[in-house]
Amino acid sequence: MAEYLPPTTEQEFHANFAQIKPRMNNTEALYESSRCLFCFDAPCIKACPTGIDIPQFIRQINTGNVTGAALTIYEANYFGNACGKVCPTEVLCEGACVYNLQDVKPIEIGRLQSFATRQVIESDRKLFGPGLTNGRKVAVIGAGPAGISCACELRALGYEVDVFEARSQPSGLTVYGVAPYKITNEEVLAEMAYLQAQFGYRVQYNSPITTREDLQALEEAYDAIFLGIGLGKTNALLLPGEERENCVGAVEFIEQLRQHHHRVAVGRKVIVLGGGNTAMDAASESSRLGAENVILAYRRGKEEMGAYDFEYDLAKSVGVKGLFNVAPVEIVGNGKVEGVKFIRTATVDGQVQIVPGSEFVEPCDMVIKATGQAKQTHFLSYIPGLQVDSKGRVVADAYTGQTTNPKYFASGDARNGGAEVVNAAAEAKVAARGIHTYLTSTN
Repeated sequence: MAEYLPPTTEQEFHANFAQIKPRMNNTEALYESSRCLFCFDAPCIKACPTGIDIPQFIRQINTGNVTGAALTIYEANYFGNACGKVCPTEVLCEGACVYNLQDVKPIEIGRLQSFATRQVIESDRKLFGPGLTNGRKVAVIGAGPAGISCACELRALGYEVDVFEARSQPSGLTVYGVAPYKITNEEVLAEMAYLQAQFGYRVQYNSPITTREDLQALEEAYDAIFLGIGLGKTNALLLPGEERENCVGAVEFIEQLRQHHHRVAVGRKVIVLGGGNTAMDAASESSRLGAENVILAYRRGKEEMGAYDFEYDLAKSVGVKGLFNVAPVEIVGNGKVEGVKFIRTATVDGQVQIVPGSEFVEPCDMVIKATGQAKQTHFLSYIPGLQVDSKGRVVADAYTGQTTNPKYFASGDARNGGAEVVNAAAEAKVAARGIHTYLTSTN
């Protein structure tokens, strides 16, 4: 029996995809902020990739200075509102909270962060502005968390910034790739509009940079170029039958869901291939769309999955079942997906080995491949002198974000291979300062 009925209206969709970190009201925020111990050597700050002074902003909320709290957050992390909702706070700041040592519920740092930032966004409170114009221009490729964070910091330093985005909306995976129960499109786009109004960078939408000629034009017109291009499509498994109807990539499935909500069709029985956080999202989303049966299939054991425990618990809580130590061999069916042929596996000395003669077919009418995203190596090959590592990641200096082509800087998934929004925001700020150092030292 399905846990959720298929949503047929926007209202039903929002009910099925209710926010797992709902917005706090003033009373809840006051109560929650009063629980903070304001640790002197706060472990939550160390656990935050952007180093937000968490005790400080919680104290500000508690004393009624919500604007001050938002400023504290945004000075460290330009994606302050989004990160309050989409960050894996359970393993970062909240996971480091000293209350965990006493078996007391940790402070809800993420929700407090979103509480403060939402207030300044909605009141359109002016917190920042561009720095004194220095006459230099920087091109940013990609309006995701890395690109937008870099643009904000560069504007604060006085640069003219043009952001080139292939799609029609900003913020990359935050709008196209995060599960809808973590953050709504409206919240994401409100923060993006707020930042653009504060800093005044320009964004050119539906403007893909795809050729060597495109890059050459940027190289001639701009003093430096920032690559915030993220990753590409879902990796192909190269299995027989992978082309069958209703066999889709998780990234593409989630993008459709974020854009079209209840109009996205899901199978009655869905098999999700993979064991990472994206697999958990795709499985949970399938269940919330009304799939009667959702199975997560992973080639290793449950304890070896890459996903965070809380993400797997969330999937299980909506009826998702696990099928472990199985490797897909073929997507079976006649035109459409009718099942997956698996072979059982065993992990021996850390290596996955197949169990001969153990093949079986698990019937289903939809397969979602959560098997990682391809690197954008083809595009990167158009940049002269740019080095990528053996995994297709852009090689860049850890302290400046500068690549092996001195005019190009990079951050985010293209550089780290795929991490969190907060990592992209943190790295991009560092890269913006790296660009500033580079351009001020070269005349």
